[in-house]
Amino acid sequence: MFRFAVSRLGSIVPTLLVVTVIVFAMLRLLPGDPAQQMLGDAATPQALAALRASYGLTDPLPVQYVHWLGHALRGDLGRSLINQESVTALIWSRFRLSLAIVFAAVLLATAIAVPAGIVAARFRKQWPDVAIVAASALLLSIPSFWLGILLLMLFGLRLGWVPVVGYVPVSEHPLQSLSYLALPVLALTMIQVGALTRMMRASAMDVLQLEYISHARATGLSEARVMLRHCLPNAFAPTWTLIGLSLGHLLGGIAVIETVFTLPGLGRLLVDSIFARDYPVVQGCLLFTAVFYVLVNLVVDLCYFLFDPRVAA
Repeated sequence: MFRFAVSRLGSIVPTLLVVTVIVFAMLRLLPGDPAQQMLGDAATPQALAALRASYGLTDPLPVQYVHWLGHALRGDLGRSLINQESVTALIWSRFRLSLAIVFAAVLLATAIAVPAGIVAARFRKQWPDVAIVAASALLLSIPSFWLGILLLMLFGLRLGWVPVVGYVPVSEHPLQSLSYLALPVLALTMIQVGALTRMMRASAMDVLQLEYISHARATGLSEARVMLRHCLPNAFAPTWTLIGLSLGHLLGGIAVIETVFTLPGLGRLLVDSIFARDYPVVQGCLLFTAVFYVLVNLVVDLCYFLFDPRVAA
């Protein structure tokens, strides 16, 4: 286990370094001039040259990268071109909302998908399995933005159970805040349930074919005990990996849901910054999301031994 942890921790450093290079290069390849964006079309060439020099935009790209990376390692991602706010503080204030939505959705999806996958594997090729597989396939085929719009039309406009536009922070009114977050969490949950259920079903079906399952049944254990005590722990390991991937994937793609439901999260901040050409904020959001994705997968790998004892060997 120690060697496995050391190897994973050692591999994360070059991975994060490659991530910083990609994020830095992507922003430099975009069309447009940050100095022109800040000063406007009426700016003089002298003013543009002075601003580029003050931000280091006239330096060679390797020098700009080293300078930016040094500030990023200290937690300084620059300042917004629009309102001069700290990018780090801006990202953190929006990230908490996005993380709450994604974490709740993944937790609920796991609570639904794991039992559904076990039941489908237990009743393979019978009507519970057919129904669960069909529902999973349907959920996998629905785009998240379309599902969000349907939920808004049904529960917001037609039934009037939840508000359609706006957001109230949890610190101001917890119950009212939940009414604004219910539909986004429901939409993400439904999207993830399909993938997690299919993974859990496939893993459980593989485990049920092993010899120790037949031995457990031969000893007289009930089917429920066989499924819960012997099948579930061993079949959950691949699903655990997918849960970690889903957590990072949803945070990276939550911009669509936050835009549909007008929530002031990290995804909405990224979309607004792209339209405003606020390069430091876009760069900071991309870097933060990529680093979070890498760290989540590291934590998932380090916890893998809890479900697969062979990793700890």
